[in-house]
Amino acid sequence: MRFKFLSNRIFWLNFAFWLLFFSYKFYDFTVFMTAEVAFARIGLPMFFHIILSYVHYFFILPPLLRTKRLLQYLSRLVPAIAVVMFFQVLAENQVLSQYSSSDYYEHFGWVRFVSTLWDQMSFMIFTGMIKFAADWFDLENKKKELENQKLNAELNYLKAQINPHFLFNTLHNLNYLALAKKDEASEVIVKLSNIMRYMIYESRKKKVVLSKEIDYMRDYLDLEKIRLNNQFSIVVDTEEVDDQLEIEPLILIPFLENAFKHGVSDKYPDSWVSMKLRSEEGTLHMELSNSVFEKNRSETEPSGFGLSNVEQRLKLSYPQKHSLDIQSETNEFKVLLSMELS
Repeated sequence: MRFKFLSNRIFWLNFAFWLLFFSYKFYDFTVFMTAEVAFARIGLPMFFHIILSYVHYFFILPPLLRTKRLLQYLSRLVPAIAVVMFFQVLAENQVLSQYSSSDYYEHFGWVRFVSTLWDQMSFMIFTGMIKFAADWFDLENKKKELENQKLNAELNYLKAQINPHFLFNTLHNLNYLALAKKDEASEVIVKLSNIMRYMIYESRKKKVVLSKEIDYMRDYLDLEKIRLNNQFSIVVDTEEVDDQLEIEPLILIPFLENAFKHGVSDKYPDSWVSMKLRSEEGTLHMELSNSVFEKNRSETEPSGFGLSNVEQRLKLSYPQKHSLDIQSETNEFKVLLSMELS
């Protein structure tokens, strides 16, 4: 059987209980008897109480908590009480009878049986309650740890969906420029290098400073400008934002990707994207709008996994700390996002 030692906190809690109990009783007894007699009359029974309490704590109670079999529990508890009580009474008869003027410790009747059993059960139940409480807190901590692990796994999965998706789009852009033999291909490679560095190293972190997320989005915008020959209008306003706030990486880019996917095309020179970021008392506000060209005006056309992905990430990373309002109109698609970052 594996022996599970008490944790430091539980050990000191148990130690403090026995010390306080002994100190109180010793102080009380020494009013009426010598210290030697008080020590013997308190210490000897307490020694057996401690033995029974921790035999119960470590070896009898755990199987009950695991299997919930009461009869099996009682089949172990009753013999343990009987054995400890036998040796306790035997020791008291030999030792404590020397300090008593009565014949109390020379006989074992019902009164003494009930008194001894009551003391044993009281201490055993108290230490058992400590174990119940300790195991309950331990179980709650494990549940929270499992929940955190589940959330982290789900977030990592969602991030893993974003990275290949964005990489595919960027490589497609690079292939387009290379086939067209445009000079901007080398610039795309540099931008792609910056983006890959961010995705590989920064996206693994729980939080990054907002300035890095903004730089990442600017590199993305530059790539799109090159691909589309700047045949669209884009406005990016970040003047009112505290770029030292910390944010989960890759949480904003899906909205920008969606804006380009469904609102910008080289076939429509009037396409436009407008993004404004501002912060107020630790809350980040983003207003992102884009044009909607003719082929995407159908309400039945799906918008891809990007938005549903980021909505799920927001629920996991910023529960009760964000608001998201998506407005789809005839000629405009708008995203209003607020996130409490501190």
